[in-house]
Amino acid sequence: MNLSTLPDLRAADAPDAPAVADDSTDLTNTQFLEAVRRASAVMAAHGVSARDVVAIMLPNQASYIVALFAAWRLGATVTPISPTSMPAEAAYQITDAAAKVLIADAAFEIDAPVVALSTAKLASKDAEVVEPVEHRDDVLALLIYTSGTTGRPKGVMLDHANLNAMCRMAIDAFKMTSEDHSLLILPLFHANGIVVGTLSPLLAGGRATVAGRFNPKTFFDRLKRSRATYFSAVPAMYTMLADLPADVRPDTTALRFAICGAAPASVELLTKIETRYGIPLIEGYGLSEGSCASTANPLEGKRKVGTVGPPLPGQKIRIVDADNEDVPPGESGEVLVQGPNVMRGYLNRPEETAKTLVDGWLHTGDIGRFDEDGYLVLVDRAKDMIIRGGENIYPKEIETVVYQLPEIAEAAVVGRAHPVYGEEPLLFVSLNSGAAASTDGIVEHLSGSLSKFKLPVEITILNDLPKNPVGKIDKPTLRKSLAAIH
Repeated sequence: MNLSTLPDLRAADAPDAPAVADDSTDLTNTQFLEAVRRASAVMAAHGVSARDVVAIMLPNQASYIVALFAAWRLGATVTPISPTSMPAEAAYQITDAAAKVLIADAAFEIDAPVVALSTAKLASKDAEVVEPVEHRDDVLALLIYTSGTTGRPKGVMLDHANLNAMCRMAIDAFKMTSEDHSLLILPLFHANGIVVGTLSPLLAGGRATVAGRFNPKTFFDRLKRSRATYFSAVPAMYTMLADLPADVRPDTTALRFAICGAAPASVELLTKIETRYGIPLIEGYGLSEGSCASTANPLEGKRKVGTVGPPLPGQKIRIVDADNEDVPPGESGEVLVQGPNVMRGYLNRPEETAKTLVDGWLHTGDIGRFDEDGYLVLVDRAKDMIIRGGENIYPKEIETVVYQLPEIAEAAVVGRAHPVYGEEPLLFVSLNSGAAASTDGIVEHLSGSLSKFKLPVEITILNDLPKNPVGKIDKPTLRKSLAAIH
């Protein structure tokens, strides 16, 4: 499927069927095609053509999806930028990607050689309409920039073949049909929001509704109004939903399932959401470098809370040791992924690409193991591992035990340098509303399950733990706060 022609095909097949909506817009297939054609005409009038890069820096709204398909209609590549980026951050990405045009709603002063266009400008009817460009599947579709936790952000190169393969896997795994309706609450500058929340339902003949900024107090009302059949969210969002007052009993009968990804979730949280709201919750795992997802618990069949499921059909996963040798069954090692969804590489970074893509295998940097059923269990990020006096400590192991306490909303363990032991673990937590907990009580709980060398040397209770734009707990920020304090 050539994504540049999808709006045309949908309009020809079902002109009056719903396609894309947000809180103020509801576009049929015909209206969606017209909006895409107008936007692509404006982009073309400003010099955008095949293989150029278009930067989109918008909040979640229907016009974002219009701009995405408009760029693809011209054979251009899209690089999504978080709308909360600071000018220097946006300028870095625009310059690194060599973007020709920036789509943004508000006036944004930026030190980068780029033409700025507003969504109002994209809706202009003055420019001459252009027909979709035919291109090969190896043409770049997206440049998704990593969070930069190990240095400056890198542009993950995903071509149309990657996206098509990934969407087909999602459609097959979740049995998507023209009856499916995604309620999009994840940011569209992230692969999950684009692939699972937008492209997959549209390719399946269904529809997507952009819910705007996530608010746990209004989310279930928005879900009921939309009659969406599924949504995808991160653990931080599910934590907020789980913490709603006990009298909140929403109607979730239209939902077939919900997806949890982007960061590890505790068994307690997943069980609480399923039990309280009756939502089949599918936990999966993937990276931007793999177009979005590589494993998922099955929609039909055995779902194992605490695992991220088996590999998606069409992908292979290996668990290897430091010498790149497969480890014995059940043992932990680095997770490697292979499949048609794996990125082409990092933009203009051949050395880093060579380290990450080795003999066709994507080195994820994650530590995991397969259980007896072939379901992947994530142990931790390799870079987050703490080595204390020669002993390996995986923060996720500590966090898993902390989450057993009902008072705990969020937990994060990071390492701090130590002159003798090398590193030592520190724990940060936030509490559910109305809950109370003491550091002594947390230590007592941890002592019952963990070896002494794994126990955090300090515990800090915060109102909220910092998050990055994707909604993951921001451990780099926690580490920086330690450096500032100590």
